[in-house]
Amino acid sequence: MKVSRWYNNADIRLEEVPTPKPGPREMLVKVLACGICGSDIVEWYRLPRAPLVQGHEIGALVVETGSDVQKFKAGDRVFIAPKVACQQCDYCLQGHHPVCTQVKDRLPGGFSEYVLVPEALVEKGTYRLPDSMTYEQSTFIEPLACVVRAQRLAGLARKQTVLILGCGMSGLLHVKLAQSKGCTVAVTDMNDTRLALAKKSGAKMIFKATDAVPDRLLAEHGKKADAVIVCTSSLAAIDQAWKCVDKGGVVVFFAVPEPGKQVTVPINDFWTKEIRILTSYYCGPDNMAAALELLASGAIAIEDLITHRLPLAETAQGFKLVLGGQESIKVIIHPNPGEE
Repeated sequence: MKVSRWYNNADIRLEEVPTPKPGPREMLVKVLACGICGSDIVEWYRLPRAPLVQGHEIGALVVETGSDVQKFKAGDRVFIAPKVACQQCDYCLQGHHPVCTQVKDRLPGGFSEYVLVPEALVEKGTYRLPDSMTYEQSTFIEPLACVVRAQRLAGLARKQTVLILGCGMSGLLHVKLAQSKGCTVAVTDMNDTRLALAKKSGAKMIFKATDAVPDRLLAEHGKKADAVIVCTSSLAAIDQAWKCVDKGGVVVFFAVPEPGKQVTVPINDFWTKEIRILTSYYCGPDNMAAALELLASGAIAIEDLITHRLPLAETAQGFKLVLGGQESIKVIIHPNPGEE
C-alpha cells in the first residue's frame, strides 16, 4: 500500500509499505478521507517523532476484522479517534481525558491507503457513521469535538459575547458552535476571505487583526467579551485577548505560541476582575459523541469549510496550502479516490 510519510513540512514522500494484516482484536480499514489539521504543520510539535505518517481526522471503511472482533464487520463505515483515554485513572475520573497517562495505542497516520486499527481503538475509539454522513463530514468529528470541549470548559451560554481570535478552520468551527448556542460572536483575522466566511457562519462583529480591537469591540457592542478564544499563535493576538475580556470572563488558549516565546499575563489586573485563563487542546469520548451528533443532525454544517480535495500523491501540496493559509480553509486528502 502507499503512504505519505512526513519528514518535515518541506519533505513529504509517497512511499510503498506492506499492507498490514489485523491480529485477533484488530481491524484493517480503507481510508476514504483524511483532513489536514493545523497541528499537522506545527514542526516543533511533530519533528520529535519524525519521520512519520500523519493524519488523524479519518473517515474509513472496514475491510477486514480480526477473529475476536465482534463490534464491527467488513463494510462498516467508521470514524476512528486518534487515541482514547482509559476512563478509569484519576485524570479521566476528573474529566481530564486529554491528559490520561494510560494511553498506549495511537491511530497510525491516515495519510495512507489502509490503516491497522489497534485493539484499544477498536473497543473504545471507533464510531459507526450514520448513513446520512459522508466520509468528508466525518473528518470534522475530532476537530469539532475539541471545539465542543473548549466551549464547555469556558461555560459558553446563550446571550454571552465571545471573541474568537483567528478564523482558520478551528476558529470557524468555534464561530459555528457559539452561534448555534445563541452567543453574540466577534472575530478577528488578517484574511478577508476568512472574515467573510466567519460572517456567513454567524459572526456579528468582524475585525481586522490589525484594528484597535478592544476599542472597536466597546464601540460596537458596548462591553467587552465574556469569553475570548485564542485560535492563533500570534503574540499580538494574545495581547488583544487580555484587553478584550470582560470582568468575570475567561480567556481560552485553543492555540499557543511555539516554545520559547514568552507570554506575559496581567495577573494583578485579572486578580481583581475574576478572570479565568484556560487551556484546551484535545477532547474526551463525550465530546466525540456530541460532535458526531451535531454533524449528523445538521446543527453544524461544514461543507463551506472544505476548500481543497487532493489525492494521496498530492499530500505535500496540501501541506503547502495549509502552511500558506491564504487560499485554504480545510484540505482533505482522499487516499482511495473514487471509492467513497
